[in-house]
Amino acid sequence: MDSTVKRKGGLGFWICNFAFTLERFSFYSVKWLIVQFLIASVVDGGLGVAKENGATYQSFFVAFTYLAPLFGSYISDHFVGAKYLVPIGMALISLGYFFGFRSSSLTDVAIMIALASIGTGLFKPQTNSITGKLFSDPKDLDMAFSTQYSMVNLGSFIGTTSVGLIAGARGYRICFLVCSIVMLVNAVMFFLGWGPLGEAGAKPFKDSAEAAASKETIKTAEPSRPLTKIEKQRVLAIIAVSLFSSIFWIFWYLAYLPVYDHWGAMNDAKEFINMNWKLFGFTIPTSFFDSENGLLCILLGPALGLLWARDAKRAGGGLSIFKHTALGMGILGLAFLVAAMAEITRAGRPASLLWVVVFGFCMSLGEMTFSPLGNSFISKFAPGKLLSAMMAVWTFAIFIAGLSYGTLYNIISKMPFAAANFGIAALLIILAAVLWIMDRKLNSLITNDQVEETA
Repeated sequence: MDSTVKRKGGLGFWICNFAFTLERFSFYSVKWLIVQFLIASVVDGGLGVAKENGATYQSFFVAFTYLAPLFGSYISDHFVGAKYLVPIGMALISLGYFFGFRSSSLTDVAIMIALASIGTGLFKPQTNSITGKLFSDPKDLDMAFSTQYSMVNLGSFIGTTSVGLIAGARGYRICFLVCSIVMLVNAVMFFLGWGPLGEAGAKPFKDSAEAAASKETIKTAEPSRPLTKIEKQRVLAIIAVSLFSSIFWIFWYLAYLPVYDHWGAMNDAKEFINMNWKLFGFTIPTSFFDSENGLLCILLGPALGLLWARDAKRAGGGLSIFKHTALGMGILGLAFLVAAMAEITRAGRPASLLWVVVFGFCMSLGEMTFSPLGNSFISKFAPGKLLSAMMAVWTFAIFIAGLSYGTLYNIISKMPFAAANFGIAALLIILAAVLWIMDRKLNSLITNDQVEETA
């Protein structure tokens, strides 16, 4: 039996966690940098392109870093051990960010996005899979991945905070170099940390002893057969919640852009027009809005985890994934309502920074209300033979969101700011209400009491 089967994470678990922390440090920093660097004038250290390109290229960056792992997973499943792919992926991400540092055109930025996406495809799913192999008891995985989620947000918080300060002092370009160096160091550290990982990820997962045992179990308990009625219903339910989650993520990612574009706008004298970003004489970088999300996710995670655990003990098992998703969409709708009110009440003067803080809180609360529960829901209810496919549906939904929000923002940004945000708020709240009303019907698809066919 594989030696990793008897392990409970150990040092290898923290190596994977730290790898995620540094990777997310760089990812969220570059996500912010792309918009700032592209639209800043050449004199100010940017490329000086039309602001529409900032939104579009950021959305490409988000979208393709979600799409690539679908292909990267296939490689680690069938051809190369995951732990060997991870440092290669990190090195490619590092090279991509170095292209960002040296970029002088949109073509260079596109090359950066391509390299970072391919690298993410070789890093993200593999590191998650290795983490899973480091634990023998499935009951330990919930806590393990909750810890990992916190480490991801820690990286986001530290990255966007530090890069925002560096950009203010040294310009945007040097920040890409910082992210490149961080990922190169990450690759070296992961390579040096292979020992504590043991045999986890040393072979393609289809060839590992665990995978072989899993396949044998599936063959014994569930031979090849058509999907049962309840399984088909659960597939439909997963597709439905993935569709609504895609809508959520479109507007969640879009919400960052008016912070940079509208609220971060300056006049020729470098004075803020729509939002007062100064606090005690210090100009707060717009990247701190990203930092707020990372910090709030760290703080809200344990509190909401306890709340959902207590809720699950209620008669009926607490809120379903459909109600969680509806609640998240509704709260995100409130965020856009806050944005609209900020615009109306400022009366032509820069609005108070408190509006940004409240806006960010609603965004983060909406995210944490349902996002961490998605993978768990699919793991519980997807038919065994379609588990990977259903996980891919969930990921593909986020890819579609990433691909869409930049173009959508470029359209919406031409509308009056308050009216556009009132419209988005109304749309999200109405969709949340529809999903909440549909909960009983959707929930019946996954909790049907009928007896499934057995072999």
